[in-house]
Amino acid sequence: MIRCLAIDDEPLALRQLAAYIQKIPFLQLVKACESALEARQILEEEMIDAIFVDINMPDLNGMDFVKSLAAPPLVVFTTAYSEYAIDGFKVDAVDYLLKPFGLDDMKRAANKVKTRYDLLNATPTTTVTTPTDNDNTIFLKTEHRMVRVDIDKIRYIEGMSEYLRIYLEGVQRPLIVLLSMKKMEERLPSASFMRVHRSYIINLRKIQEVNKSRVIMDADTYIPIGDLYREAFNNYLDKKFLGK
Repeated sequence: MIRCLAIDDEPLALRQLAAYIQKIPFLQLVKACESALEARQILEEEMIDAIFVDINMPDLNGMDFVKSLAAPPLVVFTTAYSEYAIDGFKVDAVDYLLKPFGLDDMKRAANKVKTRYDLLNATPTTTVTTPTDNDNTIFLKTEHRMVRVDIDKIRYIEGMSEYLRIYLEGVQRPLIVLLSMKKMEERLPSASFMRVHRSYIINLRKIQEVNKSRVIMDADTYIPIGDLYREAFNNYLDKKFLGK
């Protein structure tokens, strides 16, 4: 099931959008949100695969909301104004529904979401490979080339839609690969790596400091700790903590 949010500040439009989502067998409506601010809170607490979001909303419009997300889920914009279509695709939206739209239009958009979702969650055949000599490296496919990566050199990983940014020691620019967070998390050794947020996996051995709800990797890198991952991370800290 693809876990979804419906987001619209107009009650009637929100009810219709939610009803359409519930009619599509492979979509699961997690919450119908009346604002982007409410949706942001849900995204911090829940694993959400896709959002159907209106653009014209008060306080924080749908376009700015998506742009503000470090790793947005799959996005379908809904709006009554066709001039936003180009901006929508600039932020890699899966589709754009022009109001008023019917169930058939919704089904077409949902099928596009499913196609993208299946691609992101398919078992990769060439994107990540493991050498047979057990040398603690992996190969990642990026920009039509295979790059050997020393797992111990990975500082942290940031999810951004269907791509990952992999930050390495001694390398200024991150490595960008087409891969899901789930697949990367499954491949990395759990003794050294932990997912601390829906958008971040960190190398536990590279942590410099933990401050309230943030992990500090260096002077310029602060990684949030998501509510869903807080207990596991705190258990790790408890095992490592030396004090009274």
